[in-house]
Amino acid sequence: MLKTFASLLPYLRRYAWWYFAGLACLLLTNAGQIQFPQWLKQAVNAIASGHPEVTQISSLMVGMAATALVIALGRVGWRVFIIGAARRIEKELRQDLVDHLLSMPASWFAGQRIGDLMARATNDIEAVRMAIGMVLVALTDAVTISGAILVFLLIQDPLLGLIIVSPLPVITVLIVVFGGKVGVLFKKVQEEYSSLSTFAQENLAGSRVVKAFVQEASVDARFRRANEAYLDANMELVKLWGFFFPIISALSGLSALFLLYWGGQDVMSGKLSPGDFTAYLSYLGMLIWPLMGAGMVVNWLQRGAASLLRLREVLDTKPTIVAEGDLPRPKNFDLEFRNLSFAYSSEGPTVLSNLNFRIPQGQFVGVLGRVGSGKTTLAALLPRTFDPPAGTVFLGGQDIRNYRLDDLRSCFSVVPQSTFLFSDTIRNNIAFARPETPDDRLRVLAELSTISRDIEALSQGWETEVGERGITLSGGQKQRLSLSRALNVDAPILLLDDALSAVDLDTEEKIIDHLKATRLGKTNLLISHRVATLRHCDVVLVLDKGRIVDFGTHAELMAREGFYAETARLQHVEFVVGGSP
Repeated sequence: MLKTFASLLPYLRRYAWWYFAGLACLLLTNAGQIQFPQWLKQAVNAIASGHPEVTQISSLMVGMAATALVIALGRVGWRVFIIGAARRIEKELRQDLVDHLLSMPASWFAGQRIGDLMARATNDIEAVRMAIGMVLVALTDAVTISGAILVFLLIQDPLLGLIIVSPLPVITVLIVVFGGKVGVLFKKVQEEYSSLSTFAQENLAGSRVVKAFVQEASVDARFRRANEAYLDANMELVKLWGFFFPIISALSGLSALFLLYWGGQDVMSGKLSPGDFTAYLSYLGMLIWPLMGAGMVVNWLQRGAASLLRLREVLDTKPTIVAEGDLPRPKNFDLEFRNLSFAYSSEGPTVLSNLNFRIPQGQFVGVLGRVGSGKTTLAALLPRTFDPPAGTVFLGGQDIRNYRLDDLRSCFSVVPQSTFLFSDTIRNNIAFARPETPDDRLRVLAELSTISRDIEALSQGWETEVGERGITLSGGQKQRLSLSRALNVDAPILLLDDALSAVDLDTEEKIIDHLKATRLGKTNLLISHRVATLRHCDVVLVLDKGRIVDFGTHAELMAREGFYAETARLQHVEFVVGGSP
C-alpha cells in the first residue's frame, strides 16, 4: 500500500520543511499533554495531604497554565503546517490533474465519463489529502502518546500496568483484520459515486431530450437504482467502520474498569497514592484518541491509496498527440495533403483514403459529401485534434507534426459541427480566446456573424447569460455566436465544419459575403451540405467514402454529372428561396 504513495514524493519534498515544523509543533503538544496529568497528580496529592501550602498550589496552577498554553500554541502550529501543507499539495495535485486533462486528445475523452473525471478531481483528491495530512497526526499521536503512557504505567507499577493494558493488544489485531477490507469497500464507494455523478451530469445536461421523450419516470427510476447502489456501498463501509470504533471504546472502557478495581484496592491499601490514581485515570482517557487514531490511520491510508490509484490511472495515461518538432509558426499557410489515409484505430475502418490535393493560401474552399464521408475528420486532422500519419499533411511546406503544437493550432480558428458555449455572458463567450478584446472589436465580430441584431433584441444585451451549453439560445444563434468567437482569434485559416447548418439561407449569404470581404488573403475551409452555400467558394472538394471523387469550381462541378450536380438538383427548393446558382 505504501508503494502507492511513492508518486507523491515530489510533492512531499517541496513541503518537507512544513512537515518538519508541523511535526515539531505536534511533538510539543503531545509533550504538554503527557505532562499535564503529572500536574494533576501533584495537586491531588497536595490536597489529599490535608495541609497544602499556598505557594505549592500557586506554582502548580502556573505550571498547568503554562502547559495549557504550550498545548494550544502547538495545536495551532501543527494545524497550520501539516494540514496547510496537505491542502497545498491537494491544490497542486488538482491543478496537475486539470493540466493533464487539457493535454489529452479528443479521442481519449470519447472513452471517458465526465462524471467519473469530476469524482476523481474532487472526492479522490480529498481522500489523498487526508492520507498525507491527518495520517501523520494520528500516527504520531499513536506512537508518542501511547508509548509514553504505556512506559509510565509499567514503570510506576508493572503488575497494575500489565493488567490495565491487557485488553489493548486486541485493538492491534482488529486494525490488521479490518484494514484491508476498508480499502476494498472504499474503492467500491468511489466507483459508485462516479457512476452516480456521471448519470446525474448526463441527464441534467440532456434534460430537454428527457422531457421531449417523456422519460422522466424512467430516468427517475434509474437514478434511484444508482443512488441506492451508492447508499449500499456506503452502508457496507459504515457497518464495518461502525463496528470498529465501538470495540475500541469498549476495550478502553475495560481498561478503565480494571484500573478502578485493582487500582482502587491499591489506593485503599496505601500502595498507590490518590494522585497516582488520578494520573492513571487521566492517562487512560488520553489513550482513547491514539488508539482510535491508529484505526483511522489504516482507514485514511486505505482510502487514500484507493483514490490515488484512480488518479494515477488518469495521470499515467500519456497524451497520444505531442509536439514532435520544434518549428515555430510558419510564414506561409499553403495546405497540402499527400497520400493521406486515416483510421481512428488500427482495428477500425479507413475513414480517409489516399487524399492528394493542395489549398493555396487565401482560397475559399468548400467541402461536400454524404454523411460519414470523412469531412469532419479532414478538418480535425489539420490542427491535430486527431493525429494524421507522418508525411501526409503539410502546412507552409512542412509536415504539421514538425511544428510546436501551440504554434500549429494558433494558425486555425475552428467552428466545430457541434457548437459549445460556456455558462457565461454573450460578451465573455465571444471574447473567450482573448478576454481583453475591446468592446468595439466585439461589436464588429457580432456584425460579421449577424448575431448583433439578436443581441440588441435581448433585454440584457451583451451581458445576457446564455445558460449551460447556450441552452437559452436557438441553434442558429449558437452557431453565429461560435463564429464570432472563432473570428476573434483572427487566425490565417478558418475551419467551418457545417457551422451554418442552422442558419437560414439569407443570413448565410450575408455571413459568407462578410467573410469574403474581411478575410482577404486568408484561407477558409467551409464544410457544408448546402450547394447554395458552397457555390460561393473558389473551389469545392467532393468526398465520398473517404475519397476525393470530384474537385473544381461551382460552374465546373455543375457542368459534370456527379454527386455535386445531383445534390444541387435535389436542393432546388433552397435555390429558389436563396437565389439561383
